[in-house]
Amino acid sequence: MRSTGDDGGRAVDPGLVHRAQQGDALAIDELLRILDPYVGRLCAPIALQDAADAAQESMIVIFRSIGQLREPAALFGWVRTICTREAVRVARRRVVAAELSELPAPGDPQLRTDILDVLRRLSPEHRAMLVLRDLEGLDEKTVAGILDLPLGTVRSRLSRARSAFRDR
Repeated sequence: MRSTGDDGGRAVDPGLVHRAQQGDALAIDELLRILDPYVGRLCAPIALQDAADAAQESMIVIFRSIGQLREPAALFGWVRTICTREAVRVARRRVVAAELSELPAPGDPQLRTDILDVLRRLSPEHRAMLVLRDLEGLDEKTVAGILDLPLGTVRSRLSRARSAFRDR
C-alpha cells in the first residue's frame, strides 16, 4: 500500500504553519491536531507496541522544532523524517518484539496476520526501511536523507530487510 503523498492526505495552510512558528498557541494546537493521524500512521509499523510513545516523542520534537522548518510546503516531509527517527529510537529501547498495533493490509486476513508477524520480528531499522520504501513509496535517496544514512547503506539495509522478510 502506498501513501497518497507527503501530505498525509491533507493540505495545511502555510499561514497556519507561520503562525505556529511565531508561537501562536491556537495555531500550534491546530497544526498538531492535523498532524496527529499522520504521525501515528508513520510510527505504528516501526515502533510496534511502542507506537504511542514514538508518536508522542515525535509530536514533542515537532512542537519544539517547528521554528526550524524553513518551508511550510515541506511540512509533511519534515514530519516524516522526525517520526521515522523517533520511532526507530523508541523501538530500539524495547528488547522483546511487540505486537503490531495496526498496519493496513488489503486482502486475505491470514495474509495480513502473517505479514504483521514477520514485520514484528524484524529489527526497527529493517522495519523503517520497508515502511519508507515499500509502504510510503519513497525512493532510496529520500530514505537516505530521512534516516541520515549513506545511499549505499540504505540499499544494503533495504536488501537485507527484504531478504529477512522473505526468509521469515
